[in-house]
Amino acid sequence: MRKINLLPWREELRQEQQKNFLILLFLTAAAAAGLVYLGIQYFNGQIEGQDGRNNFLRAEITKLDDQIARIEQLDETRNQLINRKNVIEDLQANRSLMVHLFDQLVRTVPTGIRLLNVRQVGDQLTVTGTSQSSGRVSTYMRNLEESEFLHNPALQIIEAEADETDREMPFSFGLTFTLASPQQLERSEATDAEGDAP
Repeated sequence: MRKINLLPWREELRQEQQKNFLILLFLTAAAAAGLVYLGIQYFNGQIEGQDGRNNFLRAEITKLDDQIARIEQLDETRNQLINRKNVIEDLQANRSLMVHLFDQLVRTVPTGIRLLNVRQVGDQLTVTGTSQSSGRVSTYMRNLEESEFLHNPALQIIEAEADETDREMPFSFGLTFTLASPQQLERSEATDAEGDAP
């Protein structure tokens, strides 16, 4: 005779499967939550590391900015010292320039010319005088061009005296020229050449 199982085995099987399913669902949810937590921790660590690197870079940039400011101050101080040095060199060179001026005035004036007035404004000199002829004035200007310290002579005026009170010197003239040492002239020409360069 056959045995018939009247126990509710199907119901127990279903409950067992449901219980296993819930356990599996809980384990999956716990694993997912663990993975999410680990991911959050990983990315937080990455963000903290990047923040640390950013803070380090900001600190280094601040140091570099301070160093750049110091370098700019040193450049400014250097330029001021160079300007002072140039002024001192110019003063040193100009100290003997007056001696050279009077020496050159005597050496360049040809016979037949009398200087009446010499006026200096900066490095520009204006001379007025009388001459026996206009050719003597031309000779005087050539002598100025050949001078070491007197440069760029320019004739302002030359005219015959109307009243002829001085028959030996019937012409009056006025001219200008520049007083500069050879070093100043070279420096000025070098500066002009740099300004003309493209």
